[in-house]
Amino acid sequence: MTEKSSVRSGKSDSYSFFCRVYDVTCMIPHGRITSYGAIARYLGTAGAARMVGWALNTSHSSERFIPAHRVVNRNGMLTGKHHFGNSSTMQQLLENEGFTINNDTVLEFRERFWDPSLEL
Repeated sequence: MTEKSSVRSGKSDSYSFFCRVYDVTCMIPHGRITSYGAIARYLGTAGAARMVGWALNTSHSSERFIPAHRVVNRNGMLTGKHHFGNSSTMQQLLENEGFTINNDTVLEFRERFWDPSLEL
């Protein structure tokens, strides 16, 4: 079983839900963005968008870098920005990748959306 298929299927006992969320989040390409719901759907837990958010809120304790700043709500809003140390860090990280943010919303959300269900 490949890494990507084990992340998606959840068949590997060694992956907790949070670890599976981290694995998918690490696959988001630089300069692209996704939503909590898209990750949840990819993992086969469509109703668990909030759980994806909770997982990403604790990702700072991971030993590896988790690009949680690339995950926003279904409308492109930076709803998780308060979990980055200060309220502007998430925006700064996204702007460093070429995104335009206005009123805590990614303006290029649809154009730069990455759907793991289609792309992995």
